[in-house]
Parts: sequence; C-alpha cells; structure tokens
Amino acid sequence: MTGGLIALIVVAVLVLFLAARTVRIVPQSRAGVVERLGRYQRTLGPGLAIVIPFVDKVRQLTDLREQVVSFPPQPVITEDNVSVGVDTVLYFTITEPKSELYEVANSLTAIEQLTVTTLRNIIGSLTLEQVLTSRDQVNDRLRIVLDERTGPWGIRVNGVELKAVEPPRSIQEAMEKQMRAERDRRASILTAEGEKASAVLSAEGAQQAAILRAQGDKEAAVLRAQGEAEAIGTVFKAIHDGKPDHALLSYQYLQMLPELADGQASKVWIIPSEFTQALGDLGGVLGRGGKEGTGTS
Repeated sequence: MTGGLIALIVVAVLVLFLAARTVRIVPQSRAGVVERLGRYQRTLGPGLAIVIPFVDKVRQLTDLREQVVSFPPQPVITEDNVSVGVDTVLYFTITEPKSELYEVANSLTAIEQLTVTTLRNIIGSLTLEQVLTSRDQVNDRLRIVLDERTGPWGIRVNGVELKAVEPPRSIQEAMEKQMRAERDRRASILTAEGEKASAVLSAEGAQQAAILRAQGDKEAAVLRAQGEAEAIGTVFKAIHDGKPDHALLSYQYLQMLPELADGQASKVWIIPSEFTQALGDLGGVLGRGGKEGTGTS
C-alpha cells in the first residue's frame, strides 16, 4: 500500500514535469525559437504553445519591441582634421528572431561596432561646420547604411541620432569668438540701417514741411493780393460812383501825409511838390465857398 502510493506520487510528479516541459506560454511582444534535436524547427508567437519534451528546446525569448541603445562618445576626425567626440543613440527592432539568433553571435556588439565604423566614414568626409549644421543628413545616411547591413541579421534600424558633437576646447573658443563677432557685425548693420532710415524719414519730413510752408505762404500771398485787389477795386468803384472833384482828392491827400511821415525809419520829412498844389486847390475851394457865402448873405 505504501509502495503504491509512492509510485502514484512519482507518476504525478513526472506528469507535471512533462506538462511543464510540453506547454509553453509566450508573452505579448515576445518570440521564442524552437530547436528540435539541435536544428531550427519553428518560431513561437505570443500565446500558448505545445512542444515535445526532451526533443524540442525553446531558446531564450526575443523582445520584439523597439529598443534604444546609447553608445559612449567616439573620437572621430573630420575632413578638416578636427577631432570631435560623437555620442550616438540607436533605435532598432528585431523583426526576425531566427536570423538574429543564427546570423550574428552578439547583435548589440555588432551594431555598436558597425555604428562606430560607419560614423567615422561619414563624418570623415565632412568638415566640422557641415557636421554641426547637417546633423539630419548625417543621421539619415547613417541609418540607411546600418539598416542595409543589419537587414540579414533580422534587425531593422529605425533611427540614429547624434546626441552630442563635442569639438576640442580651442575650437569651441574660436567658434564662440566668431559667433560673437558675427553678432556684433549684425548689430552694427542693424544700427546703421536704423540711423539711415531715421535720417531719410527726417529729411522727407523736413522736405514735406518746407513744401507745405511754401504752399501756405503762396496761398496766403495770393489771398492777400486778391484781398488788396478787391479792396482797391471797391475803393475805386466807390470813388468813381461818388464822382469826386479835384478839391476832395486834394483833401484826402493832405490827410494821408501824416501817415506817410509817421515811420520809425523816417529821419527827414521832405514835403513833396504836390503838397503846395493841394493846399492851393483846397484854398481855392475855401475861397470860393466864402465868396458864395458872402454873396448869398
């Protein structure tokens, strides 16, 4: 009875062991390569899988998600003989677990060395300025080359980024001085252009102001001339309509003489010859008026 119980327990343990070796569960985004008697047999996808115990062997599960790896700085010499340190970041995905397992011994080390050699070839054909200003082009060229080389390994390179490009300290100082000089030059140009624009605007404003003043003076002179002409015409018409005689004109002339003499610049007052004639005319009028009055009385 005891021996039968022990045998039953041994059989149960053996069954559980065989079940554990037969049933395999593959997680999502993973893949397993099955070898049968040392040869590749199939690739297991996510989910439940059945294998033959002691005949089939499931190798280490492969991660099918996109992976990111950062490589340490690598010294690279540019075309103009400048040594720079370049940090790279690589994004890749394993698309064929079978090829990744059998075509390359250590995929990560192989990708790192391939990245270093390809990076040296690409940057070696560019100057330092081109490397600093054309990172996108370097990234694209590097990705294309790596993707072609890693394709047979079952690896797809999704992207390569130059994380940092570090030139020597002396080169950095020279570049900083150059950029500072360039900023100063641009500032001087902008200042000169601003002063030029300000001078042009000031000159245009002065010109327009002078034109407007001249036009105002012209219109004022025209209006004054028109006013004087109208006044003279009005006075002439009034005199003409009143039919003045010679005595009235002489009297008006005598009234204007004080105004002619009332000038600050008048130092000597010269009596014109018309003054005597005007007095004579006025006296004649007054004399006739007296006689007419006497005769009337």
